Amino acid sequence: MTTPTVTAPGDAERRAANRLLFFRNRKTLIGLGILGFFVVMAIVGEWIAPYDPSKTSPDVLQPPSAQHWLGTTNTGQDIASQLLVGTRGVLLVGLLAGLAATVLSVIVGVTAGFLGGVGDEILSLVANIFLVIPALPLIIIVAGLLPEAGGITVAVVISLTGWAWGSRVLRAQTLSLRRRDFVEAARANGESMWRLVIFEILPNLTAVIAAGFVGTVIFAILSEIALAFIGVTSISEWNWGTILFWAQSNQALAQGAWWWFVPAGLCIAGVGTALTLINFGIDEFVNPRLRTTGRDAKLLRAKRIRARVGFTPVLRQEKR
Repeated sequence: MTTPTVTAPGDAERRAANRLLFFRNRKTLIGLGILGFFVVMAIVGEWIAPYDPSKTSPDVLQPPSAQHWLGTTNTGQDIASQLLVGTRGVLLVGLLAGLAATVLSVIVGVTAGFLGGVGDEILSLVANIFLVIPALPLIIIVAGLLPEAGGITVAVVISLTGWAWGSRVLRAQTLSLRRRDFVEAARANGESMWRLVIFEILPNLTAVIAAGFVGTVIFAILSEIALAFIGVTSISEWNWGTILFWAQSNQALAQGAWWWFVPAGLCIAGVGTALTLINFGIDEFVNPRLRTTGRDAKLLRAKRIRARVGFTPVLRQEKR
């Protein structure tokens, strides 16, 4: 007969309060807000674009105005339309590559660390082989063989070459967790291996997994933009790198057409900032010390206590 699990009266309320704390975190809210803006832009960009991004017009190199929100190129193309249409490809490549690489790293890294023995050696050997495969040169070779290679091809190559480092980190963390007391207690209670991994190991790896996902997404976005900027991938598909490619090719900086390249640069910086802030929020949510500090930040400031990550809060001494 199975003994029912008894939950302390305050456990549910505490977990609910912690979840609310995650969404009340200022870094998380700002990051989600910025990322949500770009996601909406990617979804409705093609519908709300005022012009065809490839259509030329007599309005050559016009600065931002009511007619052209972000100005025009040297052929009269509307830059705002190019930016709106190109957002979808950028986010799609980043999210696909990040998701696929994260899934592979979790499967290989956690399995290797939890199993040990021959299975660990084989999976570690596979990870080490993929670890030394350079992503960007491989993408350049693939793009040379496939002239019409687009964002999906870039996402596949990055996901296949970008999971190995994360799997090594997760393997090391799993090795340190698999012999902890709470895991041994669950194993003694007869829990199956998959329940041990899902309910005991993975929750303690959330911050590492999130950091790996964010890092892979940022790397994928920057790789796609860099490859489009140097003209390796197809320049017929609009994305932020394609905008920068045409701006550099036509010497936009020398002509003083700052509106041609600054908006795309700000969008790249905005997505990177949003993902980094979300990663900080996840880290503060998972780490009990950071979570307590974030929850009691106002109280600590009222008591003139300065909280530092990794240090015990100290009383701020007043100068006499």
